[in-house]
Amino acid sequence: MLVEHLGQTIKMRRKELNITQPHLAELAQLSVNTLYKLEKGQGNPSLDVLNKLAEVLGMELKLEVKKQQ
Repeated sequence: MLVEHLGQTIKMRRKELNITQPHLAELAQLSVNTLYKLEKGQGNPSLDVLNKLAEVLGMELKLEVKKQQ
């Protein structure tokens, strides 16, 4: 579920910026296939991949820790 939401968020931001998948992949130094799979909610992206995408898309990664009850 988290990877699907992440992929949708990346795709939405990419479209807001009018960037094609191949162009975003080039800017983030990723393969088009990696970006395609991520946007489809598949795969398990590394933090390095997520950081590259966030930087290019003008986004930031946040880690939330939920308290146990």
